[in-house]
Amino acid sequence: MSKITSGNKRILIINRGEIAARIAKACRELGHTAVGVWTDNEVQAKHLEVCDEWVRLPGSTNAETYLNIPNILEVCKKYQIDGVHPGYGFLSENTEFSQALVDNGIVWIGPHPEAVRVMGDKAVSKEFAKKVGMPVVPGSTGPVKTIEEAIKIANEIKYPILLKAVAGGGGRGMRTCFNEQDVRNNFEAVGREAASAFKNGDLLVEKFIVNPHHIEVQILADRKGNVFHFFERECSIQRRHQKIVEEAPSPFIGDDEELRQRVCNSAVKLAKAINYDSAGTVELIMGEDKEFYFLEMNTRIQVEHPITEEITGIDLIVCMIQSAFGEDLGIPSQEWIKRTGHAIECRICAEDPITMLPAPGTVTGCETNFPQGTRFDNCLYKGLQVTPDFDPMVGKLVVKGILREVAIRKMRAALDGLLLEGLKTNIPLHKVIMRNEVFINGKYSTNFIATEKPQEQVVTDMNFTSIYKQIAGIEARRMGL
Repeated sequence: MSKITSGNKRILIINRGEIAARIAKACRELGHTAVGVWTDNEVQAKHLEVCDEWVRLPGSTNAETYLNIPNILEVCKKYQIDGVHPGYGFLSENTEFSQALVDNGIVWIGPHPEAVRVMGDKAVSKEFAKKVGMPVVPGSTGPVKTIEEAIKIANEIKYPILLKAVAGGGGRGMRTCFNEQDVRNNFEAVGREAASAFKNGDLLVEKFIVNPHHIEVQILADRKGNVFHFFERECSIQRRHQKIVEEAPSPFIGDDEELRQRVCNSAVKLAKAINYDSAGTVELIMGEDKEFYFLEMNTRIQVEHPITEEITGIDLIVCMIQSAFGEDLGIPSQEWIKRTGHAIECRICAEDPITMLPAPGTVTGCETNFPQGTRFDNCLYKGLQVTPDFDPMVGKLVVKGILREVAIRKMRAALDGLLLEGLKTNIPLHKVIMRNEVFINGKYSTNFIATEKPQEQVVTDMNFTSIYKQIAGIEARRMGL
């Protein structure tokens, strides 16, 4: 159990939306002052309601605000900030930013900058993982500079292969190739995409694992040399290499505790090798034969961290803050950490449920009617404008059940009880997934969307307006009108 600390640190949250609100609540629990930010293109930022103070980041683009390191440092100095929590996205895995904070005597609520640097480069992190004994996917040992070099490596490791941006993330800068012509057609295009998105056009060539499972291990470490794992999550349901449904523990690993321990212990070994000292996630790819390989390490809190919190009872954000300020996490041993039940998260996004493409709009109404054991991390409000400036995710719907089948049942009810008016969302898509037999059996891979095509089974037989008319009718009958 975490110790009660004196608090009174001023913590700047360089993020927005539900994760900013989540961090602010953790700060307040610890007795710290949560300082939120708002920008010119998001004046009515909902997360500010749970912050103790808020300041303006001048500018109307991400480059001018959330990604502007000199301006953020000025804000830190002006408002006497003790520590900065970056959340996820934006500058959360930026070595320059973490180092600049440390150099200016400001606490970076994340792992030390060297860990951010090493794990932030896929080629460097892969070599590091290999050196410490983690299995890695066969492929290039560093950036591949030419098409001919890529073809040579592909012929050695055999097709299919994956062209993958060294500095990529969020599913961008990745392309599967099944033959030499695919490599020739895609090499330069992927490089351009990577250069545009990450300012680094270098590519890796990796063996493409057929029907893979995306497994990740939650790590938490303090600045006293203690490293713990909080078991694994399954994140195999993805579109365009981006996660949309996550669950913990992994149904694919299931009751194989020996495999679970090998997976989790390998992640701890990697974290210890780099002297990790915060929350982080070791991502693995697992084949149908249950052999697993290192994919990457995310040196930040993950979007899907709530499902781990639900099955372990540990507040990961609180622990991140405690670790950053050199405090004791209050965890006596790895064996002390237990897991109970099963948790599922559905990312609720402003997307067309059939095309799965972003669908900006304005929230004109929101109603919730959730079963027990439901958590909804969000910053929704009437009038919220979902724009292309930010990620289309508007909330994270999380349920916990004593068994996986109970969690699925709860998620179905929770999705039925979440009504958003004014914009398209992927709620109908999630409803189809939760009733899909392959999902229910827990045997799905990252090919789920491509093979099961749940988007083609989406039926929108009732528009939002009619739903709200029904709600109004029910309320009227209750009042005897």
